[in-house]
Amino acid sequence: MYARTVMITSPSGLHARPASEFVRCANRFSSKITVGKTSDEKRVNAKSIVMVMSLGAANGSEIELSAEGIDEREAVDALAQMLEACSGGFTGDV
Repeated sequence: MYARTVMITSPSGLHARPASEFVRCANRFSSKITVGKTSDEKRVNAKSIVMVMSLGAANGSEIELSAEGIDEREAVDALAQMLEACSGGFTGDV
């Protein structure tokens, strides 16, 4: 298992379009990927738009990305890079 903590810096947080792009990126990988706010123990499937949006990860939230599988490191790093790159607004490009 590989995990990494990232701060949400997008003004809109991880909602609607950003969540959709996040899920689309997560689905490119075969590993099981979970995401959750570090402030609570709830972890959800990063490949489900409904579950990701249920986190309510607003601007300033710290989230933990974790993955288990053959491409776990690549998956977590790609998702972290995507979230870190969207400080001025979500771009979705990885």
